[in-house]
Amino acid sequence: MIADEVLHVGDDDYSFASVAGVDGARKLPYSLIVLLENVLRNVSDDATRSIYADRIVKAGLSGRQGEEIEYMPARVLLQDFTGVPVFVDLAVMREAAVDLGCDASRINPQIPLDLVIDHSVIAEYAGCPSALSLNMDVEFRRNAERYRFLKWAQGSFENVRIVPPGAGICHQINVEHFSTVAMNSQGTVYFDTVVGTDSHTTTANGIGVLSWGVGGIEAEAAALGQPITTLVPRVIGMKLTGSLSEGVSAMDVALTFAQILRAKGVVGCFVECFGDGVGQLSSTQRACIANMTPEYGCTCTLFPVDDQTLSYLEATGRSKEQVRLVEAYAKEQGFWLADDERVYSEVIELDLSSVRRSISGPSRPHDRFDLDCAPGRFSDICSQRGVGGRCASVDIDGRSFDLSDGAVAIAAVTSCTTATDPAMMLACGLLAKHAVEAGLEAKPWVKRVMAPGSHATTLMLDQAGLTPALDALGFNTCGYGCMSCIGNSGPIWPQMHGIADDIELAAVLSGNRNFEGRISPDVSQNYLCAPAGVVAYALAGSMDFDFASTPLGSSADGADIYLRDIWPSDDEVAEALACYATAEVYCEGGAGFMDGTEEWKSLDAEASDVFEWDPSSSYVRRAPYFDGMPDQPEGFAPVRDAAVLGLFGDFITTDHISPAGSIAADSPAASYLASFGIEPADYNTYGSRRGNHEVMARGTFANIKLVNKMADGRKGGWTMDMTDGELATVFDAASHYAAQGRDSVVIAGKMYGSGSSRDWAAKGPYLLGVRAVIAESFERIHRSNLIGMGIVPLQFKDGESAETIGLDGTESITIAPIDFSAGLPDVKEVLVSASKRNGDCVNFSVIVRVDTPTEGAYLHHGGILQYVLRNLAS
Repeated sequence: MIADEVLHVGDDDYSFASVAGVDGARKLPYSLIVLLENVLRNVSDDATRSIYADRIVKAGLSGRQGEEIEYMPARVLLQDFTGVPVFVDLAVMREAAVDLGCDASRINPQIPLDLVIDHSVIAEYAGCPSALSLNMDVEFRRNAERYRFLKWAQGSFENVRIVPPGAGICHQINVEHFSTVAMNSQGTVYFDTVVGTDSHTTTANGIGVLSWGVGGIEAEAAALGQPITTLVPRVIGMKLTGSLSEGVSAMDVALTFAQILRAKGVVGCFVECFGDGVGQLSSTQRACIANMTPEYGCTCTLFPVDDQTLSYLEATGRSKEQVRLVEAYAKEQGFWLADDERVYSEVIELDLSSVRRSISGPSRPHDRFDLDCAPGRFSDICSQRGVGGRCASVDIDGRSFDLSDGAVAIAAVTSCTTATDPAMMLACGLLAKHAVEAGLEAKPWVKRVMAPGSHATTLMLDQAGLTPALDALGFNTCGYGCMSCIGNSGPIWPQMHGIADDIELAAVLSGNRNFEGRISPDVSQNYLCAPAGVVAYALAGSMDFDFASTPLGSSADGADIYLRDIWPSDDEVAEALACYATAEVYCEGGAGFMDGTEEWKSLDAEASDVFEWDPSSSYVRRAPYFDGMPDQPEGFAPVRDAAVLGLFGDFITTDHISPAGSIAADSPAASYLASFGIEPADYNTYGSRRGNHEVMARGTFANIKLVNKMADGRKGGWTMDMTDGELATVFDAASHYAAQGRDSVVIAGKMYGSGSSRDWAAKGPYLLGVRAVIAESFERIHRSNLIGMGIVPLQFKDGESAETIGLDGTESITIAPIDFSAGLPDVKEVLVSASKRNGDCVNFSVIVRVDTPTEGAYLHHGGILQYVLRNLAS
């Protein structure tokens, strides 16, 4: 339909699929231009290409969600928590391919697949000069099995790059090194697009790379050459005007976005930014805002290309030829930020000058409030929780302290949200410098964590002379990776652990996730803010602190010192940026980042077509997904007399379903590990053990903060076992049902599966025998992941819920048969019968949330991996 055009850039010519020949394309939102180019280039036959292009244009110009298209990303990005199970699946798929008579070596990523090992480092040590080396030593000792497996994968699969531990956070590595904005393959130029197995893959949208998070199973399929089936999204326009006020950071904007867009309701939508205010934000400030996308609920938050993008590409060492190509291609395809008319489903205006210094908590990123209002807000939170006014004493370093509710146990400068933006990291260092010069000290009960996003960030702080001040306040670098946001802050100080049940402890971090129970099992309230705010709270030591009216300390001459006295000015930050955020610093900081440490180089991992599994491994085990798989699909089996494994309320996150934090000593997963002779100190985290399905099945629905309405008020991984009516762990109950040959279902409220794009939140229920989830609404990624594992998502009709229908979880659930052999289900609504123990039966209809024929095909085959393998084998 669209002939290849030629783009002249200097002395070079590139072919490309031009969108200009499609009527109406120039009025499309920027993000839909990328989707349009994608189908024009990737769809193989003219008829389908024309249909998909028409669907994109019609949906875009009407401002409505459109029909399905097939989208093929240019790259896949993994982090190690999600990457290990991806390669476990690929390794098992190679074995299954042999069983089906196929060459194992055919199972290879068909597009570039990058994995950055960044999620395994834990701040076991903090506040000391040797914290970095000590934590890396522990990391390698604990994770040698996983790292050896990943090194095998690097040598055994084609199109794979693996960044060794200690280089930085995957999203910062992605924008600093891997993102090209415009891809060039054998003389053809096209948009750089990414899907990743981490929700915050959206970071790269800040530099014009359309990207979002998917589950590991969906990413595997994309890597294996299977397009992602998606509905053409509604696109919400964020019109930005004005510029940021003095002292306001990109994190403040990101939290403001979260508050506005979560209230608006943008699940399943694309959001993109336009307007004069966009040019007032640097690319790294945009990346911070885009990073927070999952916390808004939308799929991506895209910024088009402009001069700021080119400046960042130049600063991070991209060649002059590449920068010229990006500029020429963006302008040619209508992807250059311009004051032209584009059609949006809805436009939301935000004057950047109205954004205030912000903080969010105590358990949801979108619960934002002004930093100036923090004391009052904290008081309200305590009142709502029925706490406040309680005190406890601790002895630290020979000194006694009387602490109360809101005492800060963790202050962490960490995560891809803020570390990517050098302005915020330099502001943090400058505040620390001013504090030390004023004679201020951090409170000794606060564990302080510093986790830069890359070595370039450290080099900036070093060359700016700010590292000594951060070290003096206890913010010594603990490691390069995703720490506090995923619960890798390590244990709080022992004295604080001892009073965790007496008062509500708090954590303050510069990250994106503050869900209850995520940061630390000892911490009840978690708050998000800019890095400089994290340092400020380390100085204050409590959330019950009014920075405006309460001094942080006094000078040698007795003068009170307030936060406003040490907060760096914008001019001071800008001067530091000009001096130290340079191409030379990025180049030096990124030198040799793919090489790894001596420990990495010494790992013995010989390449082979098929992996040799170690039966004694507690980290990497052969997954059972293809066991007994027939050559041909057998269809979606009926669900009859299934037990309810859990009855949940609203906002059940993937953290609740499949935790990434520490493994509780009294949990089924701990009992399993103990059977290997592993001591509790070496249990590591659920995230680090995602390559072992036995651990992950036992960790499913095991979050210590999970509320199951069938658990008689007991929090955690408990349920009523309907085999005897007694309270049991979820894993034990599921095991009993499996022994009886009985299926399970899960019933939940609104926004089921919010949060991280965690494939184990679908794999775990699958291993426990869950066949269906009935909820009031689903988060986009999790619904897709459930389908990918052969679990059907069913949605209550509007106005109905488990409560209105009268379900208490003791029922036996039968779901009328659903046929997916034609792709889309044969019924849009299906009858559910819930038989109660007294013989009564409640019947109700639910919506089958299978939205595309490809999703139906996955369910017909038993899951996405089975579908892909059968296609490859045939």
